[in-house]
Amino acid sequence: MPTRPSRSSEMAAITSLGDTALRSASHPDTSLPETTLRDSASSLARGLSLLELFSVEDSQLSVSEMARRSGIPKSTTHRLVADLLAWGALERTPGGVRLGVRMFELGHLVPTQRSLRELAVPFAHNLNEVTGLTSNLAMRDGHDIVYVEKVSSRTLQVPHSRAGGRLPLHCTALGKAILAYSDPAFIESVLAGALRPRSPRSITDPQLLRRELAHVRETKVAYDVEESQLGLFCVAAPVFARRNTLVGAVSVTGATELTQAQRFAPAVRMTALALSRALDGVQQLHVRRRPA
Repeated sequence: MPTRPSRSSEMAAITSLGDTALRSASHPDTSLPETTLRDSASSLARGLSLLELFSVEDSQLSVSEMARRSGIPKSTTHRLVADLLAWGALERTPGGVRLGVRMFELGHLVPTQRSLRELAVPFAHNLNEVTGLTSNLAMRDGHDIVYVEKVSSRTLQVPHSRAGGRLPLHCTALGKAILAYSDPAFIESVLAGALRPRSPRSITDPQLLRRELAHVRETKVAYDVEESQLGLFCVAAPVFARRNTLVGAVSVTGATELTQAQRFAPAVRMTALALSRALDGVQQLHVRRRPA
């Protein structure tokens, strides 16, 4: 069995690569053919696209299946997978490959998510204890929310969400709480896009969603009643940091109707305010500014 390189040699290799990258950025190697540079960029993009194939439902894939889903030739897929295995982004399984531990390590180094989660975890646990419901913390990534933390209820399973998972902005309470306070141009880009339903009750009409976002700005609370998952409701409130910069949203999820969900709005709103005050003192959190 091949031995893993020592930590010192691994760090030396990383340092060497870093130095090379810095020299290249400051003094580009004009001797490299343009086609070579394009090919390198294309290989990187293809490798990243292979990593995007994995999901909760498809945590393990064969190389043949990866080639089929990505449209990348099988021989090229084999080469890219070998590179990703060598780097640690993937690891072998009896049935193919899955995401490697290196991806987990890098994910926990993302500064905004890490800082937000470290401060928010006690608030999420307290919200879970006070309401007896599943509490969630999320931030925006593109047109989706990404769950940063989830504290599950002992009595209710919420299968459609998980820490690290993502759902569309427009059909989740967390997403609507974030979207309502996003930049107006971004809001318009979401409304102009495809508002695909997650359930029969998802809002797919741009004008209806526009009115709902206006109501969220008035009440500081967003609701999702069976829009992301039939049988479940969610109530969320936006979270801000220094100088009213939007960082994400907190919520609780339960199995009741809107009238019941509204009972939990004060607890969610107060948790969001308390977390916002805690974040107000954070200097290094890179976030989006809340529009006036």
